[in-house]
Order: sequence, then structure tokens, then C-alpha cells
Amino acid sequence: MTDAREMDLGLEERLRRLETILAALESDELELEKSLELFEEGIGHIRAAEKTLSEATLRVEEVLSDGQTRSLDGEDGEP
Repeated sequence: MTDAREMDLGLEERLRRLETILAALESDELELEKSLELFEEGIGHIRAAEKTLSEATLRVEEVLSDGQTRSLDGEDGEP
């Protein structure tokens, strides 16, 4: 998969790709080099998914805060 293509993937697509990578890594049919390539690709997807989720969390917090700092667990913070 190319880097440009990986940048365009949404969260759901990344999760599906990670499932595919995991299934391939769990099989005994891959050579070491291919396993390492898939592992590296998977780490890239995980990092990108974490970034997407962090950004979504910040957006939710902003919407909920209405000008005040408010965490997702319901505790109010200082403005």
C-alpha cells in the first residue's frame, strides 16, 4: 500500500486493514521480511488511528465545554 493511499484512509478502513494484517501475521505462511513489512504498516495505521481518535476527542470536548474545560468522564474543570 502506498503512503499517499494510507493518508486517505478513514478510521474504519484502517481498522479493517489492521484486521487483515493481523490475520496474515497469525498465519504461518509469511516469510520474515513480509511479516516485518506488514508489522510496520500496522504500526503506521495504529498511530494514524490514535491521532484521529485524539482529534475526535478534542472536538467532542470543545462541543461539550461551551467555553469551559470539560473532560469526557463528566468532571468539570476550570474555565
